[in-house]
Amino acid sequence: MAGLSAIRGVNLPVRSISLPSRLHPNSLKIEAELNKLKTWESSSASTTAPLGAETIKNGLVQLAGLYNCVEELIHSPLMQQALLQHQPGKVMEEALDESIGLLDVCGNARDLFLMMKEHVQDLQSALRRKGGVSSIESDLQAYICFRKKVKKDIGKCLRALRRTENNFGSFPLLDVNNSLSMVIRMLREVSTITISIFRSLLLSLSMPVMNTKAGGWSLIQKLMPTGLIASERSQKIINEVGSVDFALYALHGRIRKNDTKKIDVQMEQRRLETLDASIKGLEAGLDCLFRRLIQHRVSLLNILTH
Repeated sequence: MAGLSAIRGVNLPVRSISLPSRLHPNSLKIEAELNKLKTWESSSASTTAPLGAETIKNGLVQLAGLYNCVEELIHSPLMQQALLQHQPGKVMEEALDESIGLLDVCGNARDLFLMMKEHVQDLQSALRRKGGVSSIESDLQAYICFRKKVKKDIGKCLRALRRTENNFGSFPLLDVNNSLSMVIRMLREVSTITISIFRSLLLSLSMPVMNTKAGGWSLIQKLMPTGLIASERSQKIINEVGSVDFALYALHGRIRKNDTKKIDVQMEQRRLETLDASIKGLEAGLDCLFRRLIQHRVSLLNILTH
C-alpha cells in the first residue's frame, strides 16, 4: 500500500534509494532495510487475501529496526556537521509534522487492539462459563457493536494517513548535492513506507465485509483504489480477524433464532485463542514501533532547536 502501493492487489514497482555512504556507514544499512521493507510491501501487494497477523508483525518489527538505523544516522558526527553548515528550516518542520501524524495513527491502532483484546477475552470467559451458549449473547452483541465501530475508527485513521501523504513535497528540497537534503529524502522514504505498513495493518483489521450501514465499510471503500473493491468483496477471508468475525456473526444469528444444537463451542474457543495470541503479537510490535517513533520525534525537535 509508495502511497497506496501496499494495498493488496495493487502492483507498483519497488523503489530504491541511494544514500551517500560518505554521510555515515549506517546509511548503507538504512538503504538495505528500506529495500527489504519495499520487498515486503511488494509481496503483500501481490495477494488479494487479507494479510495475516504474523506477516504484519514482521513488517512492524522491520520498521522499528529501520527507525533505529535512522536514529544512528541523525546522531552521527557527520550529520551534526551538516546541520551546522545548513539550516534545516521548513523542510525539517515538514518532517516533524509527519512524525506527529504517524505517532497519532500508531497510538490509535494500539488503542484499537487493546479494546479488541478485551472483547475477545470477555468472549473467552463467557464461553468457559456454564449456562449454555445462549448466555454469551450479550458478549457477542458487544463484540459485534465494537467491530462496527472499529470500521469507522479505521476510516478516520486512513484519512489521517492520506492527509500526511498529501503533505509530502509541500516544501521544496534543498540542493540535491547537499548531504542534508539526502537525509531529508531518506526521511520521506521512511515516512512513505511507514504509511504503507500502517495502511496494511488497518485494512487487515477492517475485514471482513459485513452488512454495515453507511459510514462503516463504505467509508473505507472511498479510501481504497477503485479497481480493488470487487476483489476484496469476493475474496475469501482467511486472516485471524476475519475468521472470528464470520464465526461470531453466524453464532449470534443462530442464537437469536434459538438454533444452538450443533454449535461447536470448542471450535469458537480455538478461534478466539488464535486471535488473542495474534493481537498480543501485534500489540508488542506496535509498542516497540511507538517508542521508536517517539524517539524519532524527539530527535527531529532537537534538530530544529539546535
